[in-house]
Amino acid sequence: MRGTGFRLVLVVTGLATGGLVMLAGQQAPGGVFTADQAGAGRAAYQTNCASCHLADLKGSGDAAQLAGSEFMDAWGRRTPRELLSFIQLTMPPTRPGALSQEEYLGITAFILQSNGATAGGQALTPSVDVAINSIARGSAPVAAAAAPAGRGAPPAAQAAGAGRGRGAAGPPAGITVDGEVKNFVPVTEAMLRNPDPADWLMIRRDYHASDYSPLNQINADNVKDLRLQWTWAMNEGGANQPAPIVHNGVIYLNNPGNVLQAIDGKTGELIWENRYGSNANGAAMRGISIYEDKLFVATSDAHLMAFDARTGKTVWDTTIGDRTKGNYSTSSGPLVARGKVIQGLGGCQTYREEKCFISAYDAATGKQLWRFNTTAAQGEPGGDTWGTLPTLFRAGGESWITGSFDPVSNLTFWGTAQAKPWMPISRGMSVKDDALYTSSTLALDVDTGKLAWFYQHAPAESLDLDIVFERLLVDDNNQNLLFTVGKDGVLWKLDRKTGKYLGHKETVFQNVWDSFDPKTGRPTYRAEVLEQKFGVWVQGCPSTEGGHNWPASSYHQGTNQLIIPLSQSCLEMNAQKVEQKEGGGSGGGAGRRFYEMPGSEGNIGKLAAFDVRTMKEMWSYQQRAPFMTATISTAGGIAFAGDLDRRFRAFDVKTGKILWETRLGTSVQGFPVTFSIDGRQYLAVTTGNGGGSPRLVPATIAPDLHPPATGNALYVFALPDRR
Repeated sequence: MRGTGFRLVLVVTGLATGGLVMLAGQQAPGGVFTADQAGAGRAAYQTNCASCHLADLKGSGDAAQLAGSEFMDAWGRRTPRELLSFIQLTMPPTRPGALSQEEYLGITAFILQSNGATAGGQALTPSVDVAINSIARGSAPVAAAAAPAGRGAPPAAQAAGAGRGRGAAGPPAGITVDGEVKNFVPVTEAMLRNPDPADWLMIRRDYHASDYSPLNQINADNVKDLRLQWTWAMNEGGANQPAPIVHNGVIYLNNPGNVLQAIDGKTGELIWENRYGSNANGAAMRGISIYEDKLFVATSDAHLMAFDARTGKTVWDTTIGDRTKGNYSTSSGPLVARGKVIQGLGGCQTYREEKCFISAYDAATGKQLWRFNTTAAQGEPGGDTWGTLPTLFRAGGESWITGSFDPVSNLTFWGTAQAKPWMPISRGMSVKDDALYTSSTLALDVDTGKLAWFYQHAPAESLDLDIVFERLLVDDNNQNLLFTVGKDGVLWKLDRKTGKYLGHKETVFQNVWDSFDPKTGRPTYRAEVLEQKFGVWVQGCPSTEGGHNWPASSYHQGTNQLIIPLSQSCLEMNAQKVEQKEGGGSGGGAGRRFYEMPGSEGNIGKLAAFDVRTMKEMWSYQQRAPFMTATISTAGGIAFAGDLDRRFRAFDVKTGKILWETRLGTSVQGFPVTFSIDGRQYLAVTTGNGGGSPRLVPATIAPDLHPPATGNALYVFALPDRR
């Protein structure tokens, strides 16, 4: 966000101890705010909040939903007084209390109105102590919430059309552009194990998640001559961090709003389009999978779907998990291995009997074949690591980044997120309770889903610094290795056969961990984290933006280096009480405020290369803007990466020197790909909005960056054709 913009991290903070608190079902009192107050609050919200929480209050990434069931679950039993107090205490994250009392009251009134509360003749004051669920139901007329977006606010309430100028994505429409991929070649297991250099068949290109291409037509000497070949305008409305795939010259692209397209990679012509979802603001999932004649896509509301790759027609649709006790979410797509579609899960903060899990489905039918619960229950292996906390109140352990696969060992490797709420004191636990299998690497048998081994990187994770991101597999010096780096910025090196700790490297400044066991790698928090108390601010570097987040790393084979997008920011976190009741829970449970990382000189973005054997940093490039794409590298000696300030660059993999750059329409974000058609190499990258913490946190500490709020698009580059 810009200027005084701020993002609300709304959590359950416990029941009030005084004042009148009405229970749900009692007769609602008269309006606790005026229409003029809510109207002024709407304007203040659009100016200061909508760029993160969206104009329709639905939330985006780490910015909480402010209207609807999630908000009511968290705040329904609380009071406007407590909501106002929490906002004033913690927002904006860098300057709490920066707005006037009238602005804070107005924003609170607008949030209440957007959840169905009725205006009256009494102005909202800081002492109003009625339960929010006694005056609001969680929904409001469209006119109350869908105000015009202010400066910098994405027009989330109105998803613009896709590349052919159509209007907003509405209810499922199915095939909207009828066509067929000619001469389609089914994708076999052998092709996935040893992909054609001309193709890019999965997120991060291969089973090892290398983000490396053996193509070398574009190289360090001629990359300066790259030229734009064509552009495709993507659907607007939701977050755009897609990972397109390419097979036989056809690009398969997932758009915001649940729009799947097949595009000719040479000409940019649309072949077919399927508008398959019901959420016009649904994010473009990170990743599409292809196997035999089907494409596999996850949706933001945790459906897993299969489409005919030739025509785009829907083949099957599977709902993940039991929805009778609440919903789930996803933000990344599946991995296909040995005929199984393996999918992670998000949105597991709710207190419910069913826990977060990784699951596999038959590629032909969508039938579930196995699942592995990532949160250990009482009486199960690892169940005693949650202290005395009943199974019902154990939450978290999401697997929201696509895993990797080793065909030799038949193991698939996935990272898990932290336990919820973020801080152990808010979970009703001790910092000595490890909370398995959160913040871990899991090695699962692809055929059965059974756990082969695990390694927990952050026992009792306490500051939203989960290690859920890519598991990059490298074979080097007769060793089968696994690397991962998480929000704490620690690069981990494990033996992927056994999970044995082999080493670690701190890639950015960190002061969260005080020490690491030299034999096991187990980290220990510094004293202030261990002694956490409610209402006491705890400092930590990196911040919840992450030293590393979803923009994935690359393994460059020629130099034996990992090239990693990193971020440099810090935060203070304030633990809040979270009521333990079925159906409750919190994805956060803490207030946050952010500041620049010491020694960074205001440079949030860092791209750095690390030697696989020694883990020594070989070079780094630092800049004000955070990097918002995965890094890809090629046999041509180049690494490509894009940033929030609209720049897309080519770096020399040996030195980090910039060899080429261009500036695109808005933030360059997503997963670049490179492919070949008729012997000519192409490079494709997307731009967009959304992006979660890597985008939202810099907005609070780098308001000088101004990427446009629209501009979702696909750009395709190539060298001049001199044939």
